[in-house]
Amino acid sequence: MADDEDFDRYRAPALDKGLDILELLAGIDGGLTQAEIAKHLGRSPNEFYRMLDRLVRRGYVTRLEGDRFTLTLKLFGLAQFHAPVRRLVSFATPLMRELAQRSRQANHLAVFDRGAVVVIAQQDAPGYWGISIRVGAHISLLNTGSGHILLAFRSPEERAMMLAEHEQHADDRGPLADLPSRLDQIRERGHEVMASLQTAGVHNLSAPVVGPDGKSIAALTCPYLAPTNQPDAPSIPQTIDMVVETAARLSVLAGGKPAES
Repeated sequence: MADDEDFDRYRAPALDKGLDILELLAGIDGGLTQAEIAKHLGRSPNEFYRMLDRLVRRGYVTRLEGDRFTLTLKLFGLAQFHAPVRRLVSFATPLMRELAQRSRQANHLAVFDRGAVVVIAQQDAPGYWGISIRVGAHISLLNTGSGHILLAFRSPEERAMMLAEHEQHADDRGPLADLPSRLDQIRERGHEVMASLQTAGVHNLSAPVVGPDGKSIAALTCPYLAPTNQPDAPSIPQTIDMVVETAARLSVLAGGKPAES
C-alpha cells in the first residue's frame, strides 16, 4: 500500500505520457498515427498532440508520410555512450591490439550517433607510421568504410532514418551515386574495401560488429597504408581477412554472431 501511495505522490503525468509513447512506438514497425497511438494507450487523441510535437522537435520521433509517427535512432545513439559501449571497448581493446600487431596497421572502432560516425576506440600501428584517428572524432557516414558498414547492416527503414539524421547535420560531400547498390553488395560479401575519399594512398578496410539481432552495432576499420620497405607485410586481401576475423570475434563477445557473407 505504501508503495502505491509513493507512486501516486511522485507521478509526473507529462513524463509518463511521453514514455508511454516511446515504449509503444519501440514495438511497432511502420509507425502509428496520432489516433492509433491514443487507441493503443486508451486516451483521447488530443491528449497526445503537444507531446508528439515535442518528441518530434527533440528528435526522438519522426513523422512519416500519412501522418504516421515512428521512433528515430536518437535513443540508440544515446545508448552508444552508456555502459554497453564501455563494455564493447573493453572487449575490443585486446583484439584491436592483436589486429594491429598482425596487420602492422592502425585500426579503430566506430558507432553511429545522431547522424554521424563517432570513433569510440583506436589502436596505433606497431611501427613508426600509420593513420590514427582520435577517439571522439566524428567522421562521414556516407563516404567512409565505417559509415558504409553501419548503413549496410541495418534494415532499409533504419538506413533511411540514419540518412535523414545525417542530412540535418552534414557538411561533407553527398553520397556516392551508387550508394544503395553498394550497401547491398557490402552486406552480401560481409565487408567493405574502398579507397579513402579523405586521404590519398589509404584504403579503408571495414567489417561489422553485430549484435544478437544481426544488425551492426559498430564498425571495425583499418585505414590501410601500403608499406614500401616491408615486402613481407600483409597485403590488402590478407588484412581484410584479419579485420573480418577480428570483427567476428568481437561480435561473439558482444552477444551476437559473425555477419553472414
